[in-house]
Amino acid sequence: MALKDLITKKGLELMQDPRVAKLMQDERVMKAMMQAIQLRGRVQENFDQRVEDLAKTLNLATMKEIRELKRNLRKMEQDLAKAKAEARAAKEALAAD
Repeated sequence: MALKDLITKKGLELMQDPRVAKLMQDERVMKAMMQAIQLRGRVQENFDQRVEDLAKTLNLATMKEIRELKRNLRKMEQDLAKAKAEARAAKEALAAD
């Protein structure tokens, strides 16, 4: 069993305990949990920014840049397909005349 699955299972078991339910109703506990969740988000953002800065320093492509390149490539492929269809239609129109 994966660690994440095990933690999820144990967490669900704990949530069914009446003592934990009572503890979760305490404002201080809820406030601390919210701060922990926000801290995780800030740490993740900071980490992502540092990775991006390091990638730029080492002249590596970042995930963001790769996503943008893929999006641009898809758009160019669509534009090319559209241009080919228009050229084919124009060629057929000339042949029909």
